[in-house]
Amino acid sequence: MIKVLVVEDHPVFAEGLVALFHDLPEVEVVGVAATGEAAVDLVEQAAPQVVLMDLHLPGISGVEATSRITGRHPEVAVLALTMLSDDETVLAAIRAGARGYLLKEATGADIVRSLEAVAAGQVVFGASTGERVLAALSTQPGRPRPLPELTDRELEVLDLVAVGLNNQAIARRLVLSEKTVRNHVSNIFAKLHVSDRSTAVARARDAGLGTRGDHTAPGPFRPQSEKPGS
Repeated sequence: MIKVLVVEDHPVFAEGLVALFHDLPEVEVVGVAATGEAAVDLVEQAAPQVVLMDLHLPGISGVEATSRITGRHPEVAVLALTMLSDDETVLAAIRAGARGYLLKEATGADIVRSLEAVAAGQVVFGASTGERVLAALSTQPGRPRPLPELTDRELEVLDLVAVGLNNQAIARRLVLSEKTVRNHVSNIFAKLHVSDRSTAVARARDAGLGTRGDHTAPGPFRPQSEKPGS
């Protein structure tokens, strides 16, 4: 018997997954969660073997929820089931500890086979993502990637924030518009669940960002409370 936790914020799709597993004697659905926070809590309570994880969720993202679950319960297999197919999201999920990645266009039979595979300790990718993931991972350095819920560009922005650059200076450094930088900072705040710049800097420093000496900051670094648009 494979105990499965379904994490999906769309009720109709969640009901479809539960119905799919209902007639399978080898699968037991031990819970359904509609948010990343609820998923983390239900893993503690229901002890599933596999978490079927949507990545686009209200509250914390599915990537962040995956990171928290696999960090606390490495024996739990997370299988991402999502509509998001861009390389950054796929790699972020894998770095966070997901053992498989399927798009929601997968058939019911594909989902069941993938569920059984990750429960048995295998790694599974859908046909449309497998080759891209293997190619990208083969070029990645061996050092663990910090803050896997952030995209590569968001990490780059946060790194510059952590050494004291303001939005205008970051825009010049990365050849972006200041509005784009503000949007990145807002996304970083939301994903890290912080409300000001100084707290974001603290999270960045804890993750090893902002420590290189090759940036030119405009004067001494003095973190201040600052909203994303400032």
